[in-house]
Amino acid sequence: MIGYYVHHHGLGHRNRATQIARELSVPVLGFSTLECPPDWPGEWVQLPPDTTDQPEDPTANGVLHWAPLGHPGHRERMGLLADRLRADVDLMVTDTSAEVTLLARLMGVPTVVMAMRGDRTDRTHRAAYDAATALVAPWSAETAEPYWPEEWNRKTTFTGAISRFDAPVRDAAGVGRHPLQPATPASGTDATEPPSGVVHRGSVLVVWGRGGTVVGDAEIAAARAATPGWRWTVRTPDAPSPDLWRELHEAAVVVTHGGNNAVAELSAARVPAVVVAQPRPHDEQLATAAALERAGICVGLEHWPSPADWPVLLERALTLGGQRWDVWRHGDGAHRAAAALEALLRGERP
Repeated sequence: MIGYYVHHHGLGHRNRATQIARELSVPVLGFSTLECPPDWPGEWVQLPPDTTDQPEDPTANGVLHWAPLGHPGHRERMGLLADRLRADVDLMVTDTSAEVTLLARLMGVPTVVMAMRGDRTDRTHRAAYDAATALVAPWSAETAEPYWPEEWNRKTTFTGAISRFDAPVRDAAGVGRHPLQPATPASGTDATEPPSGVVHRGSVLVVWGRGGTVVGDAEIAAARAATPGWRWTVRTPDAPSPDLWRELHEAAVVVTHGGNNAVAELSAARVPAVVVAQPRPHDEQLATAAALERAGICVGLEHWPSPADWPVLLERALTLGGQRWDVWRHGDGAHRAAAALEALLRGERP
């Protein structure tokens, strides 16, 4: 059995884990503080929360990221994990937690870390990445992190982006098919072909998150005012799109943050884009924007630009187009990740 730990921050980790789990042909057991997603294909252990406003030595003097002393929720969740690692789990995937990675490895269970961009050279990340049996990176080898040590690269499967708009390789009945054979995702959206609508010239679609952002209504309004020849549509969790797949294809340029899942959806739609990094631990989004810019895929920015910069940035995005998104994704990232996990379960090593 494959165990799969899902971090509770946002829903991106859970969405990605679900896509990968649905591509597996072996039993999978999920662990998370989050509730079980409706389409999770196996058992789910909902862990108690371990957050607190007054943690005691949560980093163990800088050795770990989060292990507060004397916290009953933390002790219980680690105990629940340990019980199943001892009894059921043959391979443990973490997306993402250094502490769970190290716990599994200490119990003699092979571990797989879902890698994240940004500076992971701190003491805790290095310990987890070094100890892992294998790494899975949801980006392509062509756009890999340039600072990674070779020992990390050697044990990494580069799956390319994993998007919810990718067509599944394994259907709902668990029957495999060729990656290029059309299929309809469980959501009912046929994401293997673009919608029949036409691109609206001079249109900007902004896809933005709710938390952890320094960009608000005022910044977007200023950008809109500075580009009178463009029509701006803004989609957020509070004002969601009625059909994001269609709107991605109908926009001339899409503007979004540098979150892994947001960028993966751009890559699936292959649209001209401006990706603006937002502050995140370990500069994760800065690294993503930089990788996109280096590869010439789209406009990648370190911060939200001044209003006067927007006309040139939108035109540059149009010039770059969306053709180079194929450098970022392979179209079957979840299946590649699942295949790597099953190979490890059979005892094959990277």
